[in-house]
Amino acid sequence: MELRTLRYFVAVAEELHFGRAAARLHMSQPPLSRAIRRLEAELAATLFDRGPAGVTLTAAGAVLLDEARAFLDRAEQTRASVAAAAGDSVVTVGILGDSTDPRALRLADAYRRRHPRVEVRVRETGLTDPTCGLHAGLVDVALTRGPFDETGLTVHELRADPVGALLRSDDPLARSGSLKPADLADRRWFLFPPGTDPAWQSYWSGGEPREGPTVRTVQECRQAVLWNGTVGMTLLDHEPAEGLTVVPLTGMPPSRAVVAVREGDIALPLIRSFVRTAIAVYRQ
Repeated sequence: MELRTLRYFVAVAEELHFGRAAARLHMSQPPLSRAIRRLEAELAATLFDRGPAGVTLTAAGAVLLDEARAFLDRAEQTRASVAAAAGDSVVTVGILGDSTDPRALRLADAYRRRHPRVEVRVRETGLTDPTCGLHAGLVDVALTRGPFDETGLTVHELRADPVGALLRSDDPLARSGSLKPADLADRRWFLFPPGTDPAWQSYWSGGEPREGPTVRTVQECRQAVLWNGTVGMTLLDHEPAEGLTVVPLTGMPPSRAVVAVREGDIALPLIRSFVRTAIAVYRQ
C-alpha cells in the first residue's frame, strides 16, 4: 500500500462522499474511485458500502481508517524529524493580530509535542494583510481568516464563525436582537487602508462600499467605534471592550478561519505537518 493511496482512502472515509473527497484532494473523481477499487482488491475487502447519497464505512473500512491515520501520522513525523535533523528546523508562522483563539494555543502544544526541536517563529500582523506576509514571502504558513486572494496558495478551512456588528453600548441599535447590513447602510464604518486585498475589505465592510475612518489593527477598530460611533464587523463570540457591544449580524456569511501556505511549500515536511496538525486540532 502506498502512502498516497492511504491518503486517498482517509479522505473518502472522512468525507463519506467521493466527490467531496476528490475536491479536497484537488483531483477528479474517476482516478480516486479507481484507486479505492484497487486498494479493496489488494486487501481483498470491501471498505465502503456505496449508495446514491454517498458511502458508509464497512467494518473492515473502519479498522483500516484507524490504522491508516496512525500510519500516516507516523510517516509525517518521520519526515519532519529527518528534515529537522538535516537542519531545516525553523518554521515562521504568521498570525492575524490580537488572536486569542484557544485552539491556536492547543495547536502550539500539539505541534511542539510532535516537533520539540523545531523553532517556531511567530510574526503577528495587522488587518491590512490577511495573508500575514505569505504572499510577500515573510512567513511559511499563516493562521488567518478569509476571504483574500488565494492565487499561488493552498488554503484549508479550519472552521467558520458567525459575525456581529460592533457598536457603542449606547448606540440606538445596540439593544437589537439582530441586525442586517442594510440596517447599517447610512452609518460610517471603519475601513482598511487603500491597497488592502479587495475581497478582504469588501467582506469586512458588509459587502458594500463604505465611508469612515481608516484602521490597521483590531484595537484601532475598537477605538474607532468607541471614539467616533462608527460601526463595523467582528466575530460574534469576541468579548467586546468596555463601552462596546456586539449584535448578531444576519445575512452575512460566517468568517472562515483558515491555514494557508504557498502551493510549492506544502510538500515540505515541517510545513505539511503544521497544516495537518492544525486541521486535526481545529476539528476536535
